Amino acid sequence: MSTFVDKDSIVRRIWGSADTILFIFAGASAEFALNKAVDWLYFTGKLPADPLGRLFSTVAYAQKIVFAEEDGALHAIDSITSVHRTVEANRGGKIPDEAYLDVLFQLIDYSIRAYELLHRRMTPQEKTEVFQVFHRVGARMQLRNLPDNYPSWERMRRDYLQQNLTCSTFTKDLYHRYRLSLGGFRYQLLLQAQVMLAPRQVRRLLGLSPVPYLWPVVQVYKVVRFLRLDRLCKLIILPRKYSGQVFRLDV
Repeated sequence: MSTFVDKDSIVRRIWGSADTILFIFAGASAEFALNKAVDWLYFTGKLPADPLGRLFSTVAYAQKIVFAEEDGALHAIDSITSVHRTVEANRGGKIPDEAYLDVLFQLIDYSIRAYELLHRRMTPQEKTEVFQVFHRVGARMQLRNLPDNYPSWERMRRDYLQQNLTCSTFTKDLYHRYRLSLGGFRYQLLLQAQVMLAPRQVRRLLGLSPVPYLWPVVQVYKVVRFLRLDRLCKLIILPRKYSGQVFRLDV
């Protein structure tokens, strides 16, 4: 049986690396907090109660899609859709279409940004490949107004960054939750990762420092990873209760 994502795809290299995944969600956590529909994420209470726990559950779904055979991946996507429909029914409303697209766009954008930060510049063909995989996810979820190709996505992405982000009370509360979950030192690492990864509009709304102080550390980390000392680094940057989970992200 065929796989949902080709075995030689750049998407598998991106989502099979714990390092890259952690940076994807470091960047996305900034934009997530600014989404105008972030109140939906508070409805069940699971996100504010355990932001890192939700991160790892989200990663589990993403990896299930990327590394599964076709039928298994489609089942995982349908499960995500079913969960959202249940939340909508319980709240008596509909999650805005823009919110679904925002999250899908984040997965595309931060997959590319994180890989390029940690590895190398991606080719136009590789970026298109990332877009196509997540476009298939969106199509299976029956999302409306999906862009047809990567250039169209780039244009829509710029518009969404201008139109669908705001710094709200939910934004401030979620960042407070990040700090509680991570502690002061790790929280500062998260902010610095966001400085390096987040688009200008996101950094401006959050008031993030314009200086990427962590940039030299990332360069050192590449050497550390080459020497296979990165396990120690992961133990340092994540609270102990999550450190075991991060090692299972490497596929």
